[in-house]
Amino acid sequence: MTAPPHEAHPARPGRPLPDTQQGMRRRNLARVMHTVSAEGPLSRAAVASRIGLTRAAVSTLVDELIRSGLLEELGPERPGRVGRPGSALAVSGQGPAGIGAEVGVDHLAVCAVDLRGRVRARAVRYGSNRGRSPEPVLEQLTGLVGQVVSEAETEGLWPAGLAVAVPGLVARDGRTVVRAPNLDWHDADLGALLPADLPLTVDNEANFGALAELWLGDGTPRDFLHVSAEIGIGAAVVFDGRLLRGTRGFAGELGHVPVRPDGPECPCGGRGCLEQYAGEKAVLRAAGVEPGEDRVGLLAGRATEGDEEVRRALREAGTALGIALTGAVNLLDPEGVVLGGALAGLAPWLVPSLREELAGRTAGPACPVAVSELGPQGPLLGAAHSVVRAVLDDPGAVAERA
Repeated sequence: MTAPPHEAHPARPGRPLPDTQQGMRRRNLARVMHTVSAEGPLSRAAVASRIGLTRAAVSTLVDELIRSGLLEELGPERPGRVGRPGSALAVSGQGPAGIGAEVGVDHLAVCAVDLRGRVRARAVRYGSNRGRSPEPVLEQLTGLVGQVVSEAETEGLWPAGLAVAVPGLVARDGRTVVRAPNLDWHDADLGALLPADLPLTVDNEANFGALAELWLGDGTPRDFLHVSAEIGIGAAVVFDGRLLRGTRGFAGELGHVPVRPDGPECPCGGRGCLEQYAGEKAVLRAAGVEPGEDRVGLLAGRATEGDEEVRRALREAGTALGIALTGAVNLLDPEGVVLGGALAGLAPWLVPSLREELAGRTAGPACPVAVSELGPQGPLLGAAHSVVRAVLDDPGAVAERA
């Protein structure tokens, strides 16, 4: 786990804790949890030193967190330290777990992540969801959630919340999919169709992918553009460690930025959108490749073997990506661009033309382009970790239920 998050439960800004004695206690509980999560195992004395509280105060907070099942004692610290060894504290490997889910155009996925950030259970169902109404899709997703929760419970975990990644625009209520063109969903209230016994947040898959990159990525900057792709192309803007959502929460729809205004029609209603040139379907069509279950692997394999038609299609997709990203880079001046999702697996053939386009069109120095190590797992992991980090942000809420 990395430094304290900049998003509240799950992945959305929450109300700050009140400036009362109770609010201060809950903030201090969160400080202890984040410190042990980021740097543990640590003794009580080490935690007190890092957060600037007395050992007695920290000991009281730690005892509460242990009773709540959020921290555990591992025994004496390693030998070699000066003075009497303290008992090493670590985030519990049991107790609350974040349940993340993803609704993709051609798959459903669910996973459970414990407070240590480990994936403890996972389930995936492959099959097209395009054109299906939300009800049967979410019924199947609910079945997968139940399967993962049951498996997690056998390992001493319980679900602290459910976060769902979707390829579309999500209202600020965190439950309504306003529009998902590649699913053909409009104004779908997912909260009415998913388990009512779990705190729920629904968000755009690119947003969750960006949060996963921020929290789990190695050396990811605090200001970056995250671009991800499945069938469509999404993006998220992270500024000073926070998602830039926009007035209605719709920021980041890079796939529907026009790169050729007179180009082909797009399901969104526009013409010449980026998805028509760099989306998976467009690249497969340009490469002369029939869609299959492992589309990215097929494209990467043929490109590796030297298939010039595939390589040309990927170069052209990289050029289109560069054109679309140029405006965002010039406007926002991010530290870098991170490619995630399916794009990560095709980066060797996409990135050169993308970088060339950015270098030739941006006003300032060339913007660095990095490739996510999380790849297509980013949105699912980001969803699950958003619930975990909500527990770390307010462990007092869990302690009150314990």
